Amino acid sequence: MKLGACCSTGVGSSFMVDMNMQEVLKQLGRPDVETTHIDLSGLNPSVADHFFVGRDMYDAVANVVGADHVTQLDSIIDKDELKTKIQQYLASVDKESEK
Repeated sequence: MKLGACCSTGVGSSFMVDMNMQEVLKQLGRPDVETTHIDLSGLNPSVADHFFVGRDMYDAVANVVGADHVTQLDSIIDKDELKTKIQQYLASVDKESEK
């Protein structure tokens, strides 16, 4: 599984969210989950299974990969919010795989 972050240039906020995702996944003991970041022009559904993006990027990313594959972050610097939303996403994926 791969989680992604996206911003307009792929080097600023998406890189920061990517690094924060790596930290959260380490805290959660999930070495099986990879992360990546990308700019909007290179975005396509094969880049990652799910994306975590700021409010400003949500609509643009959802238009490319589908709303079911994007989680909006109210604050891209709030690691607690990111951790909570990653946990929620992983729990939903784990629940689906049990079916």
